Amino acid sequence: MGDLTGRTVVITGASSGIGLAAAVAMARRGAHVALVGRDPDRLAAAVAQVSAAGAGRTPPAYRADFTRLDDVHVLVDHLRQRYERIDVLTNNAGGVVAGAARTVDGFEPTLQSNHLAGFLLSNLLREQLRNGRIINTSSAAHTWGNLDPADVTGDLRGARKAGMWKRYGAAKQANILFAAEAARRWPDIMSASYHPGFVRSRFGAGIGVHLVTKVTPFAKTPEQGADTLVWLASTPRPQLVSGGYYEKRKLIRPNAQTDDAGLAAALWEASMTAVGF
Repeated sequence: MGDLTGRTVVITGASSGIGLAAAVAMARRGAHVALVGRDPDRLAAAVAQVSAAGAGRTPPAYRADFTRLDDVHVLVDHLRQRYERIDVLTNNAGGVVAGAARTVDGFEPTLQSNHLAGFLLSNLLREQLRNGRIINTSSAAHTWGNLDPADVTGDLRGARKAGMWKRYGAAKQANILFAAEAARRWPDIMSASYHPGFVRSRFGAGIGVHLVTKVTPFAKTPEQGADTLVWLASTPRPQLVSGGYYEKRKLIRPNAQTDDAGLAAALWEASMTAVGF
């Protein structure tokens, strides 16, 4: 992997799992890492680990709950004040969100936390990200989804009929489509999405899903799951395909629906409307 010395990297979902493993790996490669997480205690523990990996440099940490878009706006204010330039933004926050049918913003919670919040964050940091990179954590679970842009704008008739895993699949489709459309609309930015594999982490905490990963011998470690993310952040740009979807450091094609430029454009427009642009 390439050197990251002096580069500024913002990682969401950085307090545990893939995000924390990526933060540690990038700090070891010389990056100036900023951590974003929801839980203050886990975020503080993550700061200590990343500081140790980065030769004692204490990374800034920001609390943000991506089921609240107001938190994204506050986060952006902090990041703009601190950084004129961001070299890499990793939209890694997400997972399966159980509970309320809608967020306080009126959207399906899994779609908002996995896609809309990161989409808003990326758009608000557009100037800081010039000639930088956006990397979205997606999943092979995108094949479970049947994304309808109408669901993004708050019309949840389709989303209500879908089960928990289909909603998650739709959110992972959105990660891939967002990266592909960003490559077309923002050619100066290298955007990509990737599948980390089945990883032992806090994924699904609160609904029991994380228990599965703890007892599955074939699950990857967070460090293994973060490998492609770190590779995408550090590999020289000419060796990468902007808008691509990657697994195990290789460019692969998502399923047919998710490899649809028309759907990607429709999702972008619906997402812009949803977040208030």
